Amino acid sequence: MRRKGARDDGGHDVEKALDELYATPPPEFVSRREELTAGAKADGRVEDARRIHAARRPSLAAWTVNLLLRSRPAESRRFLELGRALREAYETLDADGIKKLSEQRRSIVHAMSRQAAELAAEAGHRLSDTVQQDVESTLRAVLADQDSADRWATGRLESALTPPADFPSGTTATAGTPREPARPAATPTPARSGAKDEVAERRRQKQEQLDRAREAAQAADRQLRDLRAAQADSDTLLERARDRHDRAGRDVSAAERQLRQAREDLQRADQDKQEAEKQLKAAADAASRAEQAAHEAARQVKRLAGRLR
Repeated sequence: MRRKGARDDGGHDVEKALDELYATPPPEFVSRREELTAGAKADGRVEDARRIHAARRPSLAAWTVNLLLRSRPAESRRFLELGRALREAYETLDADGIKKLSEQRRSIVHAMSRQAAELAAEAGHRLSDTVQQDVESTLRAVLADQDSADRWATGRLESALTPPADFPSGTTATAGTPREPARPAATPTPARSGAKDEVAERRRQKQEQLDRAREAAQAADRQLRDLRAAQADSDTLLERARDRHDRAGRDVSAAERQLRQAREDLQRADQDKQEAEKQLKAAADAASRAEQAAHEAARQVKRLAGRLR
């Protein structure tokens, strides 16, 4: 992820180094930071080394949402766009509209936070309930606040974010609730024609805002459906992976049993071989002694036969 003003000194780009650093799991962050700092110093890039060394280790929740941004770029980009649309829509909706949009927002945040937790688990870091809540809080802040959205978009969050307290929760109407414009007199006079035009213009603007709010709601519905579909696919893949893992475990157990049996058979065969070799040697020694005895007996017979002549 290149950033404006980044240098590329023969591949030694401080922005790339920082991106890599914030993609590093928190337990390995400090050691990797020192390695990158030392590398920059060795190349004579003192300012780069200072920036790298100044980087703060992210919390597990912050690292998780950074991971989500990098691992799901298309969905994250739509999430940021949705946040912009929702913030504008909340300024124009009535209490019922805010309640409906808030429910959609909660569903989308829940689906995105679950994806983030799955990515973290795949990377070897299962999230506690507290960390999961921090992830959801950060994603709510991204939807509610432009500054939070901009910070998350860098992929370098250091800590969890908190949504603004004045963002609509969907339970009450807010100051942004549109008010009914004053009705014009039954018979407008020339003196009031300008006011009538102004009321018409306000109505037109409110209609445009309402249309944008509806578009934001439709976008929220589409993204929620996409996230639920992705979640269903993830569940299916996880179930298949578990099945493969179980089968592989059974295969490994069977192979281990076969290996133990083969080793026992080899040990017994080795013992039988050693015993057979002993017996063979004993038989060879006996045959050698018998052959010597036969030769001796033949010589004895020959001597006796010579005396009888």
